[in-house]
Amino acid sequence: MRKWLVRKNIIILSAVVFVILAGAGIAFQSYLGAVGNGQTKVDFEIKSGNGPIIVANRLYEEKIIRSRTAFKMYLNLTGKTSSIKAGIYSLDDSMGIPGVVKAITSGSVKTFTLTIPEGYHNRQIAERFVQKRAVQDLNQFKKITESPELLARYKIPAASVEGYLFPDTYTFPVSYPPEKMVDAMVKNFFNKTRKIEGFPAHPQEIQNLVILASIVEREAKRQEERALIAGVFSNRLKKNYPLESCATIQYLLDKPKVRLYYYHLEMDSPYNTYKKRGLPPGPIANPGLESIKAALHPEPTEYMFFVVKDDEGRHEFSKSFSEHNRAKKQYILH
Repeated sequence: MRKWLVRKNIIILSAVVFVILAGAGIAFQSYLGAVGNGQTKVDFEIKSGNGPIIVANRLYEEKIIRSRTAFKMYLNLTGKTSSIKAGIYSLDDSMGIPGVVKAITSGSVKTFTLTIPEGYHNRQIAERFVQKRAVQDLNQFKKITESPELLARYKIPAASVEGYLFPDTYTFPVSYPPEKMVDAMVKNFFNKTRKIEGFPAHPQEIQNLVILASIVEREAKRQEERALIAGVFSNRLKKNYPLESCATIQYLLDKPKVRLYYYHLEMDSPYNTYKKRGLPPGPIANPGLESIKAALHPEPTEYMFFVVKDDEGRHEFSKSFSEHNRAKKQYILH
């Protein structure tokens, strides 16, 4: 009789425990679920060193999770307590705890894209960095591009990395250090150019090539003319003629001018290639691959001058100064 009572009590107790555990499981599952329908969205930043308690409290305050305890329990049950990664994540209240944990342990942080067109100089790139809130202001970007450590790392014999910020579309995590963004752009330059046949190895030869390529980039509007324009500049360098590039004058101006006047050509600057012979002291833009290739392999030509002749960016090329004057009268002074 006594054994039967013991067995009966064990069965009853087991049933009660089962009911309690089942109820707890259902409750736990409900706490794991979504708080809302996705209308509450946050850019949730996890800083380096933030642990589960801090993250749980902030997620709860932002109304992204139902329960801090359930969040921490879920991390323990899934073995992801130590897998939370720093960064900024796009979260919303429809994800539930499993979705939130998947996001913040995957490292799939919020990103932004930054497109740098060919021919942009550093001041224009700085403005894009400011627009994307990647830097606080233009001066911060300038200091980064003039970093002695950065210049030494890539053996750039110049005062800044002007010319080496390779034009491309970049994707960076939000809050990514701007120093690393600039470094990635310079690294991209060397990764792309090392594939060009005949690309020089000596830093000063690279610098001279980039300077010429930057002028070609700003002067040439049409792909088929790049090598020919590079050929004209090469001829002028060989004969020690001033390059007389309007693009180097535009580089000195805060805003580009539709038309330059003679007083612009009198500006006192080593970048004024109407007054100074040889290459300017540094690149005037960040050239793309095609302009770099054109500067490296200029087209052999007898032309010494060129002038833009239509709105599509085509140029009239001349061998002599008298021919050039006639072209200017026809296409500029008419």
